[in-house]
Amino acid sequence: MTSADYSDQLKDLDATLRRIEAVIDIDRLRRDQAELEEAASAPDLWNDQTRAQEVTSRLSYANAEIAKLESLRARLDDAALLLEMAQAEEDAGTVAEVGTELAGLHKSIEELEVRTLLSGEYDSREALVAIRAGAGGVDAADFAEMLLRMYLRWAERHGYPTEVYETSYAEEAGLKSATFTVKAPYAFGTLSVESGTHRLVRISPFDNQGRRQTSFAGVEVLPVVEQTDHIDIPENEIRVDVYRSSGPGGQSVNTTDSAVRLTHIPTGIVVTCQNEKSQLQNKAAALRVLQARLLERKRQEEQAKMAGLKTDAAGSWGDQMRSYVLHPYQMVKDLRTEQETGNPTAVFDGDLDAFIEAGIRWRKQQEMAEGQH
Repeated sequence: MTSADYSDQLKDLDATLRRIEAVIDIDRLRRDQAELEEAASAPDLWNDQTRAQEVTSRLSYANAEIAKLESLRARLDDAALLLEMAQAEEDAGTVAEVGTELAGLHKSIEELEVRTLLSGEYDSREALVAIRAGAGGVDAADFAEMLLRMYLRWAERHGYPTEVYETSYAEEAGLKSATFTVKAPYAFGTLSVESGTHRLVRISPFDNQGRRQTSFAGVEVLPVVEQTDHIDIPENEIRVDVYRSSGPGGQSVNTTDSAVRLTHIPTGIVVTCQNEKSQLQNKAAALRVLQARLLERKRQEEQAKMAGLKTDAAGSWGDQMRSYVLHPYQMVKDLRTEQETGNPTAVFDGDLDAFIEAGIRWRKQQEMAEGQH
């Protein structure tokens, strides 16, 4: 490429970054940062732990977003200056150096651009993720555990805090189900494209004849309820059962009746939580999960009303959306976006960004296409 081509690339990247800065509203972010810093320095902040965690989490997010935008802007300005000097001195080596930097900037700016596509009502929320083993026996339970690790590793790579509310272990291996939260702004908008049925094809490690096995697991992503949602549940509409936690655990987790099962009588929705030490903590966590499920039910009912359709408000797992093939070849393929990779090991280790970004872009296209009808 010539230096003139790189000049054009710089102009395009500058225009894209300006659009992103406008949509993310960096000035508002800086104001939020100043307010949150003030709140975080209050001497009585930790008297209310929930509020303190919310303030520190939001401040950490604002700091990271501002640092990201400022870093990209500085890199873009430096690249423009470097190209100007290289052109003046006719230095081909430095021009090539600018080309390498522009390729990196293009990727980083494209990743950030995906965030601007998250404009749904609940997209800015934290996420509550539920994974359930589907058809496929012990292989499906093992697959559910692989998916739990995959999402927790993805969150860890991004520095997002997580909290596992419930892990229900299967008899032989793996998990029947698991529920956890990802405590980062926009986690719901980002992860909601992961909802659906996931399919694994491999030689079963549990089959002594070494046969190929296909197994399924369902992933459901819900927005975490906030105080403004007014999801009030009368006490007489909930049945509370307590029991002893099962599966691996330490300290007092398995020795007392601390696990809690809540049944919402009007809808039949059942949630469990067993990962905290005390019954009180488990009940509070289970209540948060129940509220999220009722919020999702309400959201689906409203959507159905708007579309003039009836829907299963309890929520289905959706259609099959991704295949993970480990035999006879190695490939992970998203069936909606056609995004694929030949490295399932990296994907199971949390390298999910390309799939998530493709999913968000695909969803936006679907929304725009529906809006034109």
